[in-house]
Amino acid sequence: MNETIQHQLNHRSIRKFKAEKIPSDIIQQLLQVAQRTASSNFMQSYSLINVTDPVKQAEFAEICAQPYVAEASHLFIFVADQHRNAQIAEENGQETSVLHNMDRFMVAMTDAVLAAQNVTNAAESLGIGTVFLGSILNDSRKVIQLLNLPELTFPVLGLAIGYPDQEPELKPRLPQEFVVFENEYQQIPNMNAALGDYDAVVSEYYDLRNMNRKIDSFTKQITEGMNRKPPKRLAVLKEIQAQGFIKE
Repeated sequence: MNETIQHQLNHRSIRKFKAEKIPSDIIQQLLQVAQRTASSNFMQSYSLINVTDPVKQAEFAEICAQPYVAEASHLFIFVADQHRNAQIAEENGQETSVLHNMDRFMVAMTDAVLAAQNVTNAAESLGIGTVFLGSILNDSRKVIQLLNLPELTFPVLGLAIGYPDQEPELKPRLPQEFVVFENEYQQIPNMNAALGDYDAVVSEYYDLRNMNRKIDSFTKQITEGMNRKPPKRLAVLKEIQAQGFIKE
């Protein structure tokens, strides 16, 4: 096992950061790593917003309902971006209606997510802690306004980074046989019963962790999660469409 794989297998979300700032040269390296990420058809259909304004960072912490976002050394927002490609094509006299369909949104979203994961791997290899922020979608319209995002862009994912001030336990993942299949999807009968041993492991993990003490099994979390229906999250499709995507 090489060092890269060891870092990946040791991944954990960090939610408490030291006050120390990450040097600008390291931030520049991470931005370069983002740009070297694989991209569909070389379209590079994403943008990365480096949030350096502490006031805006605090506003993101409020949107995410996660105070530690304001305490991170840096906050990146990864944006699905077909606006740039539309501008290039239109300046060359080409109509751009294809950019409004679901396919091109998926292309841009995937480019953004891949870049975010690549930056995470690089950051963790340097001893930097990371936490993904899907919670920016708690109020995607406000995020769009904060970042002044034009048509054919949409904020996909946030990433807060900083030097870790905690060492949480590794969160147990599903057993591989429930996730990895060969050649075709395998449906598993009596899922709750089959996951009994994993439920016990997850409950013990929550019982022993230092923060946010709760004793929840995995299947209980999934089941109760069906009751979480925040209106702004449920309206994400409308916000995506308001940005010019998925019109066909």
